[in-house]
Amino acid sequence: MFKIDKSDNRIERLAPRSFLELGFKERQHLQEWIANKPDALGEDLLIIQKEFAGFSDTSERLDLLAIDKQGSLVIIENKLDDTGRDVTWQALKYASYCARLTKDDIKNVYQSYLDRHAAGLSAEEQLCSFLEEDEYQDVALNKGVTQRIMLVAANFRKEVTSTVLWLSSFKLRIQCFKVTPFAQGDDLFLTVEQIIPTKDAEDFMIGLAAKAQDEVNELEAEKTRYVLRREFWSKLLSAMNSRSQLFRSISPGPKTWISVGSGVSGIIFSFVIARGSARVEVYINTARADLNHQLLEQLRARRDHFETRFGGSLTWDDMEGSKPCRILCETPGNYFDKSEWSGMIDFMVDAMIRLHECFRDEIPIAVNSLR
Repeated sequence: MFKIDKSDNRIERLAPRSFLELGFKERQHLQEWIANKPDALGEDLLIIQKEFAGFSDTSERLDLLAIDKQGSLVIIENKLDDTGRDVTWQALKYASYCARLTKDDIKNVYQSYLDRHAAGLSAEEQLCSFLEEDEYQDVALNKGVTQRIMLVAANFRKEVTSTVLWLSSFKLRIQCFKVTPFAQGDDLFLTVEQIIPTKDAEDFMIGLAAKAQDEVNELEAEKTRYVLRREFWSKLLSAMNSRSQLFRSISPGPKTWISVGSGVSGIIFSFVIARGSARVEVYINTARADLNHQLLEQLRARRDHFETRFGGSLTWDDMEGSKPCRILCETPGNYFDKSEWSGMIDFMVDAMIRLHECFRDEIPIAVNSLR
């Protein structure tokens, strides 16, 4: 910090001081400053309690409890010249305790604070005013996992900042504010600087954390899908192998399809599952796109013959604009719902046996006639 000397057109550096050497104390001074001027932390906050100890089975006290403009609880932990090693763990405990507080709990906590510090004021009225709601019934407080943490100190240890940055990647809203006292003669000054995330980069970091968490969630969901698919294919292959040798050499896998060759390179018989359907198909994907579609047209010219032999209608799919094409039969089905598996598997096994019978001999003949 610099002092501007307007008469000499110069600036003079003010040396930072420690709270200890200036005789300031954590609860008596720093806590009181923030409690009475919470917007020093960069936003409108409503302090609803100091030294809050309303936790079951513990006598621990958090320094300040506040509400932001979205009705989320904000846990504010103050340290003087050094955060110590355990401040993040301490704040996380408090956040977990506060996550249980109901709307009525919060109103009562705030009312007890007002009764001590601003007698005569109503918690309901003050909450409505702060959150800009006409009726208390419309006030939303502490919804879901929205609790926030603010750490305030003169110095942050590396183990604290690294932990905070890591926690932020899990969408936990946690901020670090560096407070520095200055003195010149009898004049005292204080700076409050948000250092994690830096104010300019806050939106970016929140977006980055959301993206990272979405990717983690997607990986976990993918693992679940893989396990589910393997289990489904295991049951289907067991049913198939009891009636046909066609898929005898195939093992369950994590993909949405399993297949066997037709005897012609690039043409396979496949079982396919999707979120809304289950199907069997002849998938035609040789090296030549023109040959694929010519083959489909040649077979489709005998559509009545094949569908009579199959015992039902088939879909002759050009897959317009794509190199491959296919002949398929499908039924509605959701492989995420195990109660549907039995019907899906019965349909797929029966349809695959009939589909293979229809085309296993015809495909090589048709391909040779086009070459």
